[in-house]
Amino acid sequence: MRAMIFAAGLGTRLKPLTDTMPKALVPLAGKTLLQWQIEKLKGADIRDITVNVHHFPDQIIDYLRDNDNFGCHIHISDERNALLDTGGGLRNAQCVMRNAQCAMRNEPILVCNVDILSNIDLRQLIAAYRGDELGVLVVSERETERYLLFDAEDRLHGWTNIRTGEVRPEGLDREKALRMRKLAFSGMQVLSPHIFDVMDEVVKQKGDKFSLIDLYLTLTEREVLRGYVPENYHMMDVGKIGQIAEAEAFAESLYKHSNY
Repeated sequence: MRAMIFAAGLGTRLKPLTDTMPKALVPLAGKTLLQWQIEKLKGADIRDITVNVHHFPDQIIDYLRDNDNFGCHIHISDERNALLDTGGGLRNAQCVMRNAQCAMRNEPILVCNVDILSNIDLRQLIAAYRGDELGVLVVSERETERYLLFDAEDRLHGWTNIRTGEVRPEGLDREKALRMRKLAFSGMQVLSPHIFDVMDEVVKQKGDKFSLIDLYLTLTEREVLRGYVPENYHMMDVGKIGQIAEAEAFAESLYKHSNY
């Protein structure tokens, strides 16, 4: 198993901290957000990791070098010329992954955001990936405005914004959508390497910059993407400067209970 950490974002919600550093290096309970994620992956024996960079990229590169990559094989996907969003970022990292991890070229990829902490058991998530689907998406029943839509067999069919009533993709029957299970995406997924072979359609529509959700919604008719709800799942998006104290307490509780 290999992994990718999305660490290229501007971190605008964490200003003024991110005026002088990338979001990935924001300190939290004695560690950076990036270190929390790397250690979580190491705990599941995942040590081949690609990290994308854009905002203050050299700070991340130097930080990893100064810490000996935390004992992992870490590879940099450089987006300093253009921020590509999650889907475009993964696509851009394809060459880095294939060149640096040739022996793992056909392995699935665990993809996560640098700013989301959770108590998920990564080994159980990996076990939930059967290999005959395009991917397994970590979802939960938390309240939000935007939901992914799943059928009774946990297959993804669409997306909705319950505030505006928008439903995607176009052509999805609204009545059918209303009957589907609504689950919130948690920013983590295990993807088949086949993901790189099915990106052309969304690239034609969106260009090089697109989200993974945009990609998934173009593929629901012909590819199987399944939702995975972890048991007793708790997560926190470290997205706003006012949440730092709460996030530190959350991170410390995860460490105390050996989730990192």
